[in-house]
Amino acid sequence: MAYEFRLPDLGEGVHEGEIVRWRVAEGQFVAEDEPLVEVMTDKVTAEIPSPVAGRVVRLLAREGEVVKVGTPLVEIDGEAPAESPPPAQAAPAAPRAEPEGGRAPLAVPAVRKLARDLGVDLAEVTPSGPGGRITLSDVRAYAERRARGEGEPIVPPPPREPHGEERIPLRGLRRRIAEHLQRAHREAVPCTFVEEADFTELVWLREQVRPTAEQRGIELTYLPFIIAATCTALKEHPRLNATVDPDSGDLVLHRDYHIAIAVQTSEGLMVPVIRDADQRRLLDLAREIRRLGDAARAGKLTREEATGGTFSITSLGKHGGLLGTPVLNFPQVAILSVHRIAERPVVRDGRIVIRQIGHLALTFDHRYLDGAEVAAFVATLLRYLEDPALLLFSLAEFPR
Repeated sequence: MAYEFRLPDLGEGVHEGEIVRWRVAEGQFVAEDEPLVEVMTDKVTAEIPSPVAGRVVRLLAREGEVVKVGTPLVEIDGEAPAESPPPAQAAPAAPRAEPEGGRAPLAVPAVRKLARDLGVDLAEVTPSGPGGRITLSDVRAYAERRARGEGEPIVPPPPREPHGEERIPLRGLRRRIAEHLQRAHREAVPCTFVEEADFTELVWLREQVRPTAEQRGIELTYLPFIIAATCTALKEHPRLNATVDPDSGDLVLHRDYHIAIAVQTSEGLMVPVIRDADQRRLLDLAREIRRLGDAARAGKLTREEATGGTFSITSLGKHGGLLGTPVLNFPQVAILSVHRIAERPVVRDGRIVIRQIGHLALTFDHRYLDGAEVAAFVATLLRYLEDPALLLFSLAEFPR
């Protein structure tokens, strides 16, 4: 009797999952603990192993289907082969003979009967029907030409069919992203505040300390500085370190600073979370950014690493463009976007000078935050980014 395997309880309040990819097929033998299916829940893909060894009798859920915990997924014959799979119970049908150099002529039974009655070899008939099918008229016309001693007419090749289109199902991570963005668009009232930042001093500081970081095997980007400055500014403007309770609509202010960072993967954008970011040193932030980024691109993020953020930051580094509008990471009420830092001419003390300039864009939920408090937060953030010595002093002042 076949063993019916159901979607197990994946813990932490997960009630359903999406079948991303089957790792087995019907009729295949699977070993115990061998990967059986990939299931996605809340942006985390879990690889579920087979609890028994045996032949896969039937797959009960389709790829792309969302199923509840406890839903039957697959039937497995619990008796696994000792060494090699036994022979199939029914021998496969012999392959149908095809004409040399091509596939068998396409024709419905009525056309084939007419061809047999008239003694016409369908392989010699030029099809005129859709998809290269031979019609009754094609067979009759061929028989009439043969009766008159004529061969098949030389006809131009059929018009080339269009290349068509590729259809890509919205499933897995892409579906989760789409659902998340659609909810943010539906439930929030987004507004974006933009400001210019002078990163000249921060660029200089990073260049001074980067060799030391590299000696310790750490890639030091601008993001650790930006995260540290953001946490410091959030402590002065706590209403931005908040989420919305979707049930009550209350604004929930958080005293922990769990910063979500956007990471581009082959499957789409993932947002892992640096927990207690305000308690970490700059090099520790750099290590955690690298670790979470590698885990996201490998599809190995845990649920805890992918959820629970209180504020989000997105930065594409040198590919960040001049300006863009970040989308809220609902239920968070604010997200910061940092764009490309480059040399640009600016006016300082009445003179045109070259400085390292970039743009900051902060999207916020206007239902809970006003423009004035957002502008005040960005001004505080700018103060720490444009004067990194002040940032380092503030990091030492705050309890860690």
